[in-house]
Formats: sequence, C-alpha cells, structure tokens
Amino acid sequence: MKSYKNKVLEATEFVRDKIADRPLIGLLIGTGLGHTADGVNEVMSLNYKDIPHFRVSTVPTHHGRLLFGDMAGKAVVAMLGRFHYYEGYSMQEITLPVRVMQLLGVKTLILSNAAGGINPVFDVGDIMVITDHINLTGNNPLVGPNVDEWGPRFPDMSQVYDRRLIALAEEAALQNCVRVQKGVYVGLSGPSLETGAEIRFLKTIGADAVGLSTIPEVIAAVHGGMAILGFSVITNMNLPDDLKPSPMEEIIAAAERTAPLLQAIIRGVVEKLPAQMD
Repeated sequence: MKSYKNKVLEATEFVRDKIADRPLIGLLIGTGLGHTADGVNEVMSLNYKDIPHFRVSTVPTHHGRLLFGDMAGKAVVAMLGRFHYYEGYSMQEITLPVRVMQLLGVKTLILSNAAGGINPVFDVGDIMVITDHINLTGNNPLVGPNVDEWGPRFPDMSQVYDRRLIALAEEAALQNCVRVQKGVYVGLSGPSLETGAEIRFLKTIGADAVGLSTIPEVIAAVHGGMAILGFSVITNMNLPDDLKPSPMEEIIAAAERTAPLLQAIIRGVVEKLPAQMD
C-alpha cells in the first residue's frame, strides 16, 4: 500500500507534467460558489477522476475540476469542488489537493464556503471574512507521521488567517461597494445540520458562522506555510429561537446569488498580490 506522501508526490508529478506555469495562488471554491472562478482566464483543466489519488465530490455544485489559468495577471489554480469528511473521506484524502498545491509552489490559499449564520446581526447573502476558526470536526489532518519537509510537527495556529490578506479583502469590498462581515467560523463534521441547542452552544463559545468544511484544508495549508484568506457566504440564518429548516436547494441558491460579489472581492485581492513570491 502506498504511503500518503507517495500518493501526494504521484499526484503532483501528474499535474506538474500538464501545466506550463507554476501557480502561486490557490482558490478552493465552496458549495454554490463556482462562479467565483469566473475571473480566472482558463488555460487548461483536469478532472479529479483523472488525477492519481484525487477523490470525486458527491455534493451538488462541486464540479470536480482542477482549473489552471491566470487572474489579474497572476498564475492561479482553482479547485472547483472540495471533498468533505461527511462523504466518508479521510482527513488525508480531503487535504491531498492542498498538499499538491503546496508542492506546485502555491504560497497563498483563498478558500470559500457556504455557512449558516449564528451572529444575529448577519443576514442571508452576507460575506463573512474569516478571522479565526474553531475545529469541532473531532479530527485533524496532521494526525499520524509528520512529513518534516512539508511542515513542522506542531504548527502554530495563533494567526491562521493572514491579517494583510484580510485588509486587502476589506479594501476590495469597499471598492466594489460590497458589505462584508468579519467573524469566527466553526467547522463540524456533518452531514446533519445543527439543532437549536447546538447553535446556542456554538454561539456561547464564540462562533459567528457554522459549516461542514474548510478547516481540514486550512490546517494542512498552515502546516505547509501558506498565507490564508477565508470567506464564508451566509446562506441561511441559524437563530435558535426562530429556527427554520434549511433545504439544500435554498442554501445553494443563496450562495449562487452572492458568488459574483465574492468573485469581485477575490479578484481585487489577487490584483494586489505580487506576481512573484520568494
């Protein structure tokens, strides 16, 4: 049986042989937010099913393609769809694409997700810039042998979300007349959504939004030394005293309506990033 490290190396070699430019910026697109990649001038794409050791997402709107191109003159790679713990994938399977990005040379990772709002001042359609997170998935992608050349055994998590990138996102939002919120994202394993009692608990511990993704990839990216910018699109409000069902169709529709606004912010951030990084 091949080791995780060898699987990552094989996937990276396969992808590297297909591309001309090494990407410096990675985009990881969340549920219903595929249009945030519209700003990428596509050069080529690969289906996940064709890349060694990549899994295939089973969630609607996760298209399963790795797209290479440029945005604002910068070489980027975009994951159109991610893998989730609740799909039955291991933490290492979920984060394998991030490791491939790391070995391809990605220095900045921009992630997005669809999330339920817990902060009562939020509203459906708001974009929340993630300032910190709480990992309640019950797992961690770094459990197991450490690959020392990828990162340290005990990575520091005190400043996960890059303050400079957050400032650039706020500036881009202002320039595009888009209101943004800031807050703490809590990640659960899913796939069941939250009960009223769980939402009260999450609010008590400081969460502003809740979702079922993102944290595994962020932890792997921190371990790999990437600068990270995260966005949650608030697709439904989780108010425990006025809790209503949140059909997946409505969540996806809310994300799709907000995607063009998020795309404008991401492009504004990418425009300010250097074309080359040490």
